[in-house]
Amino acid sequence: MALVNVRRDVSDAFYRYKMERLQTKIEGKGNGIKTVVVNLSSVAQSLARPGSYVIKYFGFELGAQTNIDPKDDRWIINGAHDAAKLQDHLDGFINKFVLCKKCKNPETDVVIKDDHIVLDCKACGQRTDVDLRLKLSGFILKNQPKKGKKDKAERQGSENGSNDAVENGDVSDDEFQKVQAEATTAAISAEVEVKDDEWAVDMSAEAVKARQAQLPGELKQKLNIGGDDEDEDGEGGGNTVYDELGNWIAQQAEEKGGIDNVDSINIYLKAKELGIESKHRSVLVLVQTVFDKNIVAQIPKRASMLKQFVTSEKHEKALLGGTERLIGSLSKENPDMLQQVVKILQLYYHHDLVSEEVVIPWGSKASKKYVDVSTSRKVRKAAEPFIKWLQEADEEESSEEDE
Repeated sequence: MALVNVRRDVSDAFYRYKMERLQTKIEGKGNGIKTVVVNLSSVAQSLARPGSYVIKYFGFELGAQTNIDPKDDRWIINGAHDAAKLQDHLDGFINKFVLCKKCKNPETDVVIKDDHIVLDCKACGQRTDVDLRLKLSGFILKNQPKKGKKDKAERQGSENGSNDAVENGDVSDDEFQKVQAEATTAAISAEVEVKDDEWAVDMSAEAVKARQAQLPGELKQKLNIGGDDEDEDGEGGGNTVYDELGNWIAQQAEEKGGIDNVDSINIYLKAKELGIESKHRSVLVLVQTVFDKNIVAQIPKRASMLKQFVTSEKHEKALLGGTERLIGSLSKENPDMLQQVVKILQLYYHHDLVSEEVVIPWGSKASKKYVDVSTSRKVRKAAEPFIKWLQEADEEESSEEDE
């Protein structure tokens, strides 16, 4: 069955949120004509919403009667309605009742509290209100789903099982280090023992070159490792090992249906296997491969992993340099990326990935070290509000110390 992106305005090949395209069947004739939405249950499940919300939304938008609790899974709208038109209306439902208002991610839960409908985003942690003036809002408030045994079991599973958290890269630093140690012991010894299919990747020069040739042009352009004149660590020489890491991450993203599905632990172990987990150029590779235009939602999930790599000011500079390259590359098709620079830096700072000692000098002057001067100037111009906030905070601390 044909799949479409939950957000149909997103053309990113690695976008991970998919749903079935709506399928309809027209039945009856005359006044008895009706439209059966054949796969409404499946679509609603992909959006983590009750089918009744979706069918009722269609009814409100089309001014048509609907059934909201069919025993036989036959979701019906009175009248004849085109599947493409319903798909357009579904976009409206997703935008108003599914997507986080902050990060536009569909990983939200509906929380009803004090007669307010709140979308609780699992991706960025924000809670945003649904417009209560919408007709469906009234229906949702009056028809709250009952909590069954399944909900209770799922809650207990999420409370007891840390595996899902690790899969999503959403683990604390202590957990990350514990899992990292266990995984390292299991997967890396004096000679790396390959036990998992995803580790059994042909890393010969010919295979790497062949895979690189198959990469989408956008990714080839994005993964730019060179441009660093300071090569004190002997990390130059064609950067083959860094290309291997980048290609491996890209291949994993393709196999698993998107970069957000690639496990942070495995990325770290791959870098360790290649012997580059302590190199600052590895940070350049990571920023350009594990992040895309959803970077604001992705940073919290990758923060614990990145902290294992970013261990010095040099690494912090590589993190900022890689971010400049990513923003420069993405902003060609997504001009609003520059507006996200402040939020990106705030998240880096919040997760202790960059310090004011590095960020303030970085923001004071454009550099051609990682990108062209024009791009560097634009990124640092966009970063000005954050730099100013850091400087003012520093000044306040200094004045308090002087008193």
